[in-house]
Amino acid sequence: MNPTTQAAAHGHAAPLHFVDPRRFKENAREAVNDAHLRASFRSAMDFLQAKRAAHFGASEVFDPLRHVGEAIRRYSLSRLPDLLEMLERNLLARGVQVHWAATPEDANEIFLAIAREAGARRLVKGKSMVSEEIELNHRMAEHGVDCLESDMGEYIVQLAGERPSHIIMPAIHKTKQQIAALFAERIPETPYTEDVDALIAIGRRVLRNEFRDAKVGVSGVNFMVAETGTLCLVENEGNGRMCTTVPDVHVAITGIEKVVEHFEHVLPLFNLLTRSATGQAVTTYFNVITGPRRPGELDGPRAVHLVLLDNGRTQAWRDADFRPTLQCIRCGACMNHCPVYARIGGLAYGTTYPGPIGSIISPHLLGLEPTQALPTASSLCGACAEVCPVAIPIPQLLMKLRHAARHDALPGHPPLAGQGAAKDWKEALAWKAWAWVSQRPAWYRLAVRVGRALRELTPSRQAGWTAHRTPLKLASRGLRERLPEGVRRE
Repeated sequence: MNPTTQAAAHGHAAPLHFVDPRRFKENAREAVNDAHLRASFRSAMDFLQAKRAAHFGASEVFDPLRHVGEAIRRYSLSRLPDLLEMLERNLLARGVQVHWAATPEDANEIFLAIAREAGARRLVKGKSMVSEEIELNHRMAEHGVDCLESDMGEYIVQLAGERPSHIIMPAIHKTKQQIAALFAERIPETPYTEDVDALIAIGRRVLRNEFRDAKVGVSGVNFMVAETGTLCLVENEGNGRMCTTVPDVHVAITGIEKVVEHFEHVLPLFNLLTRSATGQAVTTYFNVITGPRRPGELDGPRAVHLVLLDNGRTQAWRDADFRPTLQCIRCGACMNHCPVYARIGGLAYGTTYPGPIGSIISPHLLGLEPTQALPTASSLCGACAEVCPVAIPIPQLLMKLRHAARHDALPGHPPLAGQGAAKDWKEALAWKAWAWVSQRPAWYRLAVRVGRALRELTPSRQAGWTAHRTPLKLASRGLRERLPEGVRRE
């Protein structure tokens, strides 16, 4: 076995196949032409939609609970600075060390310092999309620290050197045949088998000893309770509980927006999350973390750290129009019901968070310059908004981001990072000319007459318009000329 294969099998970061979000249109075109991928995603999305509908089929069941969830998230965000300070005070009082990271670089430096202090050459990780956001595995590998994914889906995509293609189900784009071939190639002494139970057993066998020997465990956080200094973690496999209790050091990472004030605020959100994400009434494990091991306790970590990441979230929070973006509880329902995502999958987006939620949050995390095409990856059908458990107005936010990508910020309004990146001086000039002519009736009538006279010279290719539509051509007679004389005078 070559060193790269052996390293991947034992948790070393395999070379990651990055997909550039700047190539979204090309990526989407390639995905649409992949009939196997489309069939796999269509089947998976139909299954997840049916699971959710079994719990939320009737609006009289879903709407009241969603109203409560939206109110909790809006209230929490309205008090975000105060709640974060309250959270820090109560976490510190419970012995949790709190770290603030403005950027992914800051977060990775914090992780590296903790690993070195603990003498750890390996981090064992539970599922965490924020750790994907900062590219923790690969940044740590640059300094000789391995990261091993213990969530089965994350472990599969780590072996494949890919990003997760779904927020909840990272390897949803993989078939059992592909996983079988991957395990046989990457894991030593593993025979090829398509038996799903056997594949899961193989993964667990590899991971079991890693939990026991790890010095540092890493997890995400679903909800943080400010008044009690509590971290809540939702999971199904038990690996999250192992990562947070077996190693001597537990490091949790999450975005600053995941805080709520009271513990009772968690319960409706948990109810919405599990039903919207996987169609379960409850998940197998709901972990409540209140600090490191206390005197007299026989297990649990001896040190707990929390890394709070900003990475553009403050930009979304400071603008009242974009603040609802941060209401998201990462259930993935918008992706499961999106006709665009269902056809191209998550990898085509080239971002940590794909689908509708990715299209509205990635411009804040990465800036509008590399993500300017993502807000256009929507038919604006509204399916995402209809199923969102916390009522994020995703279509409206997509339209606002489309406008921000093509226009400068208004005077007195702070610009978004990369605002105006898609601005086209030719288009801007054309609209200015149109506005000038439209305000001057004589010039307007002259322009229309000239246009009609030259209508046969209309070009057959008109930039992006004719990529999917017939060319625009002025009519030989306008509406005014077609109206009866009496109506025309009125």
